[in-house]
Amino acid sequence: MTTFPPSPAPQARKKVTTLAFRQKKEQGIPIAMLTAYDNPTALALDRAGMDAILVGDSLAMVVLGYENTLPVTMDEMLHHCRAVARGARSALLIGDMPFMSYQVSVEEAVRNAGRFLQQGGMDAVKLEGGRERLEAVRAIVGAGIPVMGHIGLTPQSVHQLGGFRPQGKTALTAKRLVEDAILLEEAGCFGIVLESIPTRLAAHISGKLSIPTIGIGAGAGCDGQVLVTHDLLGLFERFTPKFVKRYADLHAEMQRAFGAYIADVQERKFPAQEHTVEMPEEEWEEFLGTGRARSEK
Repeated sequence: MTTFPPSPAPQARKKVTTLAFRQKKEQGIPIAMLTAYDNPTALALDRAGMDAILVGDSLAMVVLGYENTLPVTMDEMLHHCRAVARGARSALLIGDMPFMSYQVSVEEAVRNAGRFLQQGGMDAVKLEGGRERLEAVRAIVGAGIPVMGHIGLTPQSVHQLGGFRPQGKTALTAKRLVEDAILLEEAGCFGIVLESIPTRLAAHISGKLSIPTIGIGAGAGCDGQVLVTHDLLGLFERFTPKFVKRYADLHAEMQRAFGAYIADVQERKFPAQEHTVEMPEEEWEEFLGTGRARSEK
């Protein structure tokens, strides 16, 4: 029978807030953030001491099996947000606003952002885009909802960008990203994700802002880092972005475990005695007797 060491007792800690994000930047303390889409993962991340958990629209690809992030809906996002919120108590919880949940109108953007807090149990929302999203950001922040920005490679614009391509590699596009970051801070964002942009540019933007930057494929000069948990754990096998560091290979380990289970079942090694429930012998004898008596009537 396989035994596992007991999990370490979770350490009680204060709830991470958007104010704590700014304080970490001021103190030079890097911010750690990962994605989660279910209750057990959220619980593990929270117990590990994660600063923030993003319920990302990457849900579409790594959990639901879509080719990109575009098909995932508000209802699907909220369903997974609620599961995460029931597992994490201390980390800052950020809901990723899906494609077309904030682009149609400012009113719809505010309404959908509110659903993440009211129905999804999130503390904040994230949306993609720079200057073209300022009106929506101002309105959402004005409604009392914290907003995290996201510039650089914005997966919801994958078709417009011509694929999952790094951004800001020319002087002109780099300048535009700097301007967008400053505009998002002025609009009220409490932080900004910088995805797939040159390391020096990300560090430059981080130095220009008083709010923290969270990098993903943007180098160590950002104020924090985020990865898709399924990439980090080796659970997503279709491709691995260049900027991902794998800390485990759970897909291979799952296949190994499943294969071992199949073999045990086929060889009748599972279930073994320790996996079964027994009836007291006298109860079994009475049961058999009752069965014979009934069969003779």
